[in-house]
Amino acid sequence: MKLFFVCCLLLLSGWAGAQAPDSLLSNPRPVTTLPTGAAVVLPPTDTLFRVYGRVGSFGPQERAEAIQRRLLTLLDAPLFSPDSLYVTDSERDSEIMYADTHVLSVGAAEAQALGLPQPTVARQYLSTLRSHLTAAQQASSLPELLKRGALAVLTLLMLAGLIYGLNRFFRAINQRILLWRGSPLKPWRINNYELLTQERQLAVLRTLLKVLRLVLVALTVYLALPLLFSLFPWTEGFSRQLLGYVLGPVQRVVLAVVHYVPNLLTIVVIYLFTTYAVRFLRFLAGEVATGQLVIEGFYPDWALPTFNLVRFALYVFMFIVIFPYLPGSDSPVFQGVSVLLGFVISFGSTSAIGNLVAGIVITYMRPFKVGDRVKIGEVVGDVLEKTLLVTRLRTVKNEDITIPNSNILTGHTVNYSAAAEREGLVLHSTVTIGYDVPWPQVHELLLRAARATQGVETTPAPFVLQTSLDDFYVSYQINAYTRQPHRQAALYSELHQHIQTEFARAGVEVMSPHYRATRSGSEAGSTIPQLPAQ
Repeated sequence: MKLFFVCCLLLLSGWAGAQAPDSLLSNPRPVTTLPTGAAVVLPPTDTLFRVYGRVGSFGPQERAEAIQRRLLTLLDAPLFSPDSLYVTDSERDSEIMYADTHVLSVGAAEAQALGLPQPTVARQYLSTLRSHLTAAQQASSLPELLKRGALAVLTLLMLAGLIYGLNRFFRAINQRILLWRGSPLKPWRINNYELLTQERQLAVLRTLLKVLRLVLVALTVYLALPLLFSLFPWTEGFSRQLLGYVLGPVQRVVLAVVHYVPNLLTIVVIYLFTTYAVRFLRFLAGEVATGQLVIEGFYPDWALPTFNLVRFALYVFMFIVIFPYLPGSDSPVFQGVSVLLGFVISFGSTSAIGNLVAGIVITYMRPFKVGDRVKIGEVVGDVLEKTLLVTRLRTVKNEDITIPNSNILTGHTVNYSAAAEREGLVLHSTVTIGYDVPWPQVHELLLRAARATQGVETTPAPFVLQTSLDDFYVSYQINAYTRQPHRQAALYSELHQHIQTEFARAGVEVMSPHYRATRSGSEAGSTIPQLPAQ
């Protein structure tokens, strides 16, 4: 129990210390920024140390370049010994000397930058110079060069052997592929199209192997070059540069991919949400289209067009939301291309957008549906297809005609099928008969012809209208109901045949007689027919 109270006391005291106000805490030390200075580099790329202060008119960069030139001069000297370098201290600075030659000065700026006394910094610089200059001398000695040359020859031999082995390996695989001819390789098909036959598959496979062999050989040579260049001091810089050409882009790509992972996950979430929303809407549209789901005031044939519009809106919204997360979306070039495409689409698709809007309006106006017999302008035919851009008809002559939706919206449309099932479509044809034929006889003959026509409904019954009384004849119009609007041409033809037959049996000429007579009174031969008996 005592141990428990001791632990609680310690925790409370730690919490109280953590909650102490800032005024009770010691003032933090100000952060000091160290000067950058200039690097002293010993070829090929060894950075020895940095110099910070100015000496006379020389700044840090000029001092570093001058020190580098002096070091190269010392290395070229035939009797140069790095152990002969020494330090001389004075009140103002410390100098590193070789014999009577000044190499560099270490002043208060270097001591302040490193936080060490000036003599200590000078001796650290001296130790660094001795070790690096000794290594440079040894690398340039004749035995070392001979050894490195032997390694270079060995490397070249290994490179040649590796390339030879790669070529033999791929040649053997190629020969093995040639033996596959005649084997039961199944062709790749997309629906009924044979995308890759057996010969094409073998050709593609051989091409891929050839490209892979060339890539591997080039990569092997490229990776061997830095190894060769690193063997000699004069070319060691090229070795690092060549490796940088490969490792630099690879590193940037890997870092870019790693940093892009959060944006990629956001895009995936947005895409999945949109995809499942579209699937749900497709299910609802299918239920409404088949009549399983009834929405008052919403026609089943609106389901699929409405689904297509909503799906398009969802995908556009998805792209707008995803766009800022795409790589390079904030690039001026990317934005410029997007604006250019917008201008091209806007100015190049004016008529298409007009047809699109007209197609949407026609969809919800419901002037016709697929399968209806319609007359659009001067074209009569059955509706084969309705899209947001065009409507396709097939005439009685089996001619497929495409009509832009904008023309349909600005013109007039006659639908022969809309009321045919409920009320029947009225077929009508006009004949002109002279005044000498009694009109009841004409009515009876026309009604017989209508009733004899196959496809004409008996209920409602056919009827005759006298549409005009002209100078020489009377116009009679026979009207008959049918529920087969797609057989209009055949029905009219059969109706006309029966009209000719019935009038021929009755001895009545189907003609429009013209008379020219000069009469002074009521002469014989009047064209006035006898009235029917009451």
